[in-house]
Amino acid sequence: MAQLLTVQLPVQGMECAHCTQTVQNAIAQVPGVHSVQVLLSSERATITLDPAQTDMPAIRKAVADAGYTIPVETTKEALPEANSFTKRVLTLFGIVFAIVLFVVVFGEWLGLFDTLTDHVPFPIGVVIVILAGFPIFRNVIQAALRRQIISHTLMTLGVLAALAIGQWATAAVIVLFMRVGEYAEHFTTEKARQAVKGLTNLAPQTARVEREGESVDLPIEKVVIGDVVVVRPGEVIPVDGKVVSGHATINQATITGEAIPVEAGIGATVFAATIATLGSLRVQTTRIGKDTTFGRVITMVEEAEAHRADVQRIADKASAYYLPVVAGIALLTFLIRRDPLATAAVLVVACSCSFALATPIAMLATIGAAAKRGLLIKGGKYIEILAKADVLLLDKTGTLTLGKPQVTDVIALTSLPDTEVLALAASAERYSEHPLAEAVRRAAKERKLTIAEPERFTALPGIGIQAQIQGQMIEVGSHRILGSEAIPLAAQKLEGQGKTLLYITIAGKPVGVLAASDTMRDEVPAALKAVKAQGISHIELLTGDNERSASTLATQLGISYRANLLPEHKIAIVKEYQSQGHTVVMIGDGVNDAPALAQANIGIAMGVAGTDIAIEAAHVALMREDWSLIPDVFAIAKRTMGVVRFNIGFTIVYNIIGLILAALGILPPILAAAAQSLPDLGILANSSRLLRYREQQAKTNTVAVVSHVDIDKIAVT
Repeated sequence: MAQLLTVQLPVQGMECAHCTQTVQNAIAQVPGVHSVQVLLSSERATITLDPAQTDMPAIRKAVADAGYTIPVETTKEALPEANSFTKRVLTLFGIVFAIVLFVVVFGEWLGLFDTLTDHVPFPIGVVIVILAGFPIFRNVIQAALRRQIISHTLMTLGVLAALAIGQWATAAVIVLFMRVGEYAEHFTTEKARQAVKGLTNLAPQTARVEREGESVDLPIEKVVIGDVVVVRPGEVIPVDGKVVSGHATINQATITGEAIPVEAGIGATVFAATIATLGSLRVQTTRIGKDTTFGRVITMVEEAEAHRADVQRIADKASAYYLPVVAGIALLTFLIRRDPLATAAVLVVACSCSFALATPIAMLATIGAAAKRGLLIKGGKYIEILAKADVLLLDKTGTLTLGKPQVTDVIALTSLPDTEVLALAASAERYSEHPLAEAVRRAAKERKLTIAEPERFTALPGIGIQAQIQGQMIEVGSHRILGSEAIPLAAQKLEGQGKTLLYITIAGKPVGVLAASDTMRDEVPAALKAVKAQGISHIELLTGDNERSASTLATQLGISYRANLLPEHKIAIVKEYQSQGHTVVMIGDGVNDAPALAQANIGIAMGVAGTDIAIEAAHVALMREDWSLIPDVFAIAKRTMGVVRFNIGFTIVYNIIGLILAALGILPPILAAAAQSLPDLGILANSSRLLRYREQQAKTNTVAVVSHVDIDKIAVT
């Protein structure tokens, strides 16, 4: 089997979803291309191909034949500038003459310019029209050769209709508004792209690397894993890595969206694109470029466009049928009214690009703006699902709680001293990543106990761990490790206090019990109240903790719960709600809960900066552990879908009214040409509201909810 190659290529000239579909179809038809994905936001095509069957010239030709451009790398600077200069000259020529003609036509309505228009020869007028509209006419002709109808096809027919009846001035003014409409589409799309490009521009381009005892400034692509990078005060950290010397205050807003800086000293993990506001560091590189946390954020935001919402697919499909329908209406208008101008007006007023722009512009704005605030939403379809969610399932440890439990009690059940029980547990838990294991190790270190090296270690998902220490088989975990052994009375008393218990056994016999308690996040109660206000009808806690611990926390929050759950139980519960027709959102820490997060309609992972599995498992990732972001997620989704519905409704109503007025002869071709460029700007104005949805509003929502709860019992951060 041939070795497939994946390449990413820039594509110039795309203005709407129809453009991306055209480019994607053109590349897909090239022999040897196995898959292709074209993204409007990043103006990029990702192509998987067989290099033995195809090459770059073939792909470049296919894109060029479709009316778009893949820049040639070797002439990267000169070619686009030359094309841009030519386009600017033609655009300026067309606009100047068309504005003059617009004044002439307006003057004709007042009876002031009859003599002037009569003295302009018709052939000269035709030449002016062709020159002014050449870029658009070329695209229409290329599309026609491919047997395609594009948005400008109908307007071009309107221009031809005006010329056919001798109205060259009308045709010239139509061309003016075609160019204005083209600019409006470009401006609308580019405005939405800025939210994504703003992130890309933050990516560091150079690094100061220690090489042979000297600090050398290098392009970021020449930095290698293991290099030591020097970061001075006020500089951007260029790589992900570990601090090997120095101390600094780090602004991590580019990663977490949180403006409050953090302190970083020796051993701390730092991230690319964050800023050392005070102090200097030497950082040993662990990740560079696209592999850094910030690089993965950019990649996911760019690729989010590929995960289209169902409403966007419907709009795209509608836009494909829209142009033939308009052509049919124009034909009926001509057959019934025998009015060439009304027929031309019908063709001119139709605006299909507004259908294609209605959804992606809003989605791009939301995804890009959310990413800057530490919210990674992986696609428009997840925004749509969030907007109709009605069930929220919650993990406990590390999600509702801080995930930093403290060991409060150590009870020996045999003649072993409690210090030895704690030391055995800490030794067995030496390589466990569970928050409770960390609490056990921390308690042992605080008492200056020796933590032994286990000879063998095995994790028992949902139960605990098993380790061999000095020939003894030690198990630490929930009550399930006791088997048929009864739960000791001392343990029952601790459980009654709502604490989480860990049992220690040697060769299956219980020798001790550890009790630990965790602290609920201060902002959780207010955030859950705000979530309920967003229309989430049912909130439930799913935890592997014991019944009493789960009941205590759930009662505090006023939600239901299920306790003593294994990972497979959580998946089954998600499926249970889904089978009942509910849309389920699951919130977890993204590591232990990865299967349930993947099964849910929407999985939200908390505080995932720097963790691969969490970012990959979830559909939405919060880059910092802040529950005030959770109400934001639902509010943003609902607001975005409201904007999308308005965009689509506005486009439908606007076009229906325009077609009716044009068919009845009320809207002349000139005004029809002006009218067709307005929906794009309307969509931009409406969608741009999503860029202004700042964190202050989310905090206002949270504070408003706090007034309905006991202020003395809740501390809101």
